[in-house]
Amino acid sequence: MTEPLRFEEERRLMIEIQLRHRGIRDERVLDAMFHVPRYEFVPPALVRAAYDDRPLPLGEAETISQPYIVAAMTEAADVQPGDKALEVGTGSGYQAAILAYLGSRVYTIERNPVLAKSARERLARLGYEGVEVIEGDGSEGYPPAAPYAVILVTAAAPDVPPALLEQLADQGRLVIPVGDLRHQDLLLSLKKGDQVKTSVLDPCQFVPLIGKAGWPEKEWRLV
Repeated sequence: MTEPLRFEEERRLMIEIQLRHRGIRDERVLDAMFHVPRYEFVPPALVRAAYDDRPLPLGEAETISQPYIVAAMTEAADVQPGDKALEVGTGSGYQAAILAYLGSRVYTIERNPVLAKSARERLARLGYEGVEVIEGDGSEGYPPAAPYAVILVTAAAPDVPPALLEQLADQGRLVIPVGDLRHQDLLLSLKKGDQVKTSVLDPCQFVPLIGKAGWPEKEWRLV
């Protein structure tokens, strides 16, 4: 007899009410959101809130995005098995785990050494192979593994960093929140040859992207 999943009912409600009801249609994405144990990627004190319809704090001035945003970004990126993916802003490693579950080879960059170390250990413990956690400035991408079929940025940038567009493969997809420090729009950029077509997906609010092509740390701390 198969053991029930921990928080199985909460997972099902998340899929039906938070995701499917709001328009997430990719069954592969819904399957990944159901099976990747989100409760493993939040602080112990917040485990029972893991499937709530909201972002949760991770400490270190970072958050894990609400389930809908994770699903919407993943669906927009049209992630396919074998895709090489770059994630900017590892946090706890949850988005990287979703990408790995979908069959991507994942490179994920985190500027905070504490979060990078804990995410690396967590992903290894949970058995997510094919994920490399890199400590560094994600606003400049990660040239050694470029080009990428998919780039997901889980922090808000003032503009689309040029380095990320340069590191996007032909036919590649970049999903990134862009705006000021309080409100942003989630953008999808599709690269075809030398042309990039960008569309607006959803209004959103993310923690800021800190780095050379992001926000200066002093500036966002004032906000």
